Amino acid sequence: METKKVWFVTGASKGLGFELVKKLLAEGYQVAATSRTLESLTAAFGDVSENFLPLSMNITDNNDVKSVIARTVEHFGKIDVIVNNAGYGQLGTLEELSDEETRANFDVNVFGTLNVIRNAMPYLRAQKSGNIFNISSIGGYYGGFPGWGVYCSTKFAVAGFTEALAEEAKDFGVHATVVYPGYFRTEFLTKDSLRTPAHSIEAYEAARNSEKTHLDEINGNQPNDPKKAADVLIQISKEAHPPVHLLLGVGTPEFLDNKINAITKDAKDWEDLTLSTAI
Repeated sequence: METKKVWFVTGASKGLGFELVKKLLAEGYQVAATSRTLESLTAAFGDVSENFLPLSMNITDNNDVKSVIARTVEHFGKIDVIVNNAGYGQLGTLEELSDEETRANFDVNVFGTLNVIRNAMPYLRAQKSGNIFNISSIGGYYGGFPGWGVYCSTKFAVAGFTEALAEEAKDFGVHATVVYPGYFRTEFLTKDSLRTPAHSIEAYEAARNSEKTHLDEINGNQPNDPKKAADVLIQISKEAHPPVHLLLGVGTPEFLDNKINAITKDAKDWEDLTLSTAI
């Protein structure tokens, strides 16, 4: 008989996080769910119970994250699966976005995730088991999208430190997986969720076209179902040898192929200069 694991899910008030928490509770798992506001969680899933712990958390505040994770362990007695889902999209070219806009995206998407890992690992390491899912994006593998450079770079960072974490944690029986979702039909691309530059530069026509396409055409027509993504994460958490890299959604293999082909072509075209530095 399967022993139900305790899940800790950030960014649980909407999107993939919401669907995951909904599915986990329906299947009898114990779940700690975090969001910026407690009301959004209790309205969706109910009050504190034996199986559910809604938590307000400022993911950019390390002390707050530490306290929330400690409360989770106190409530459930342990913590098994971490899902770092909290984050937001930031549009804008590198020239357009201010230092404040750029740092804010990194604070949530990168440093917030690191806060969770830093404070969850002592528990996972002590019990010598656990799974950490860090939700990146296919834009964290292939970044050739005009107007998405800062957002993609945050997700590249998530991918990079997850690869390192997988090596650091494996001796303690802890698995780390970077998840690369494609386009899922969530609120991610709505005008209320996706941030646009405070001061745009109209000369960046490609970026403006990409912005319009994502907000007006792709939004609401994404080909992937977040409910099915939740099923995948639950299944992966049961695997004895889960992957370090998980492409998620139709369309993602094409980006994988495009990136591999582009790097391979550049490597071959410039191989003479690559090898010309030998002593």
